[in-house]
Amino acid sequence: MKKIKLVTSLLFFAVLSFGIFTACQPDDVELGNGIVGEALDASFTVTPVEGAVNKYLVKALSSNYITSKWDLGTGEAAFIGKMEEEIYFPDAGTYAVKHYAVGIGGESFVAEQNVVVTTSDPAANLIQGGLFANAEDHAKWTVLTISSGDFWKFNDGSVSVTTGGNWSQQAIYQAVQVEAGQKYKIDMNVSSTQGLTDTWFEVYASTTVPVQGADYATGTVVRSINTWAGCGLAPFNGLISTVGCGNNDGIITFPSSGTVYLVIKCGSGGTPTITIKDVQFRKK
Repeated sequence: MKKIKLVTSLLFFAVLSFGIFTACQPDDVELGNGIVGEALDASFTVTPVEGAVNKYLVKALSSNYITSKWDLGTGEAAFIGKMEEEIYFPDAGTYAVKHYAVGIGGESFVAEQNVVVTTSDPAANLIQGGLFANAEDHAKWTVLTISSGDFWKFNDGSVSVTTGGNWSQQAIYQAVQVEAGQKYKIDMNVSSTQGLTDTWFEVYASTTVPVQGADYATGTVVRSINTWAGCGLAPFNGLISTVGCGNNDGIITFPSSGTVYLVIKCGSGGTPTITIKDVQFRKK
């Protein structure tokens, strides 16, 4: 009997405590309820940095939040930053910059502004025609025919490779001048509207000259998508540094100054299409 009374008393206390707790919370989420905070002001300004090429200062207009997150609209993931950040866009384009103001309970509010960069920074990207914007850009690249069945299609703003199945493969490449001992980082936007099967997509940087009709598998694989390694199995769209896989970080150093070749190769047992945009080869 005492045990029953004790359990009943504890249950009554728990219900009473919950009632007091919920009674103290406002009904309107906008007023804050201890779990989700009040609406936050995520607005920000964008100001060109005087004397700098394609650099901008983004500054949040309010500080009534816990954390700032910034998405620069380049395809890379949003990062946790400060109220003020200096950002850099090496390539011409329109970038949808977003600021997330994160408050109590992880609730976030977002503001967005378009930053229009009219001219690329010529000293930044060693790749020519990496945006594939027009015929002039397309002419900077050479198609490497390794086997029959595959084909590359140059579009306005991208290039696509479609494999013909039967384990065929092809590549495109470009010569780049590098400095000895300098670190370089290679990246690009890649996408496919379908999941891949039996497919390899490899990016090489090597001093070996590509030869028509011959496979290219020399030098360092600096970026890759490989279905056997577990990536590319579902539709994707983003920087290869994010959606790719393999034991490569896109960073490479060359022992000697001179000419190296950036080779982008794709092959498959199926017939996928992969689209490439914004190829970058930059000093790190």
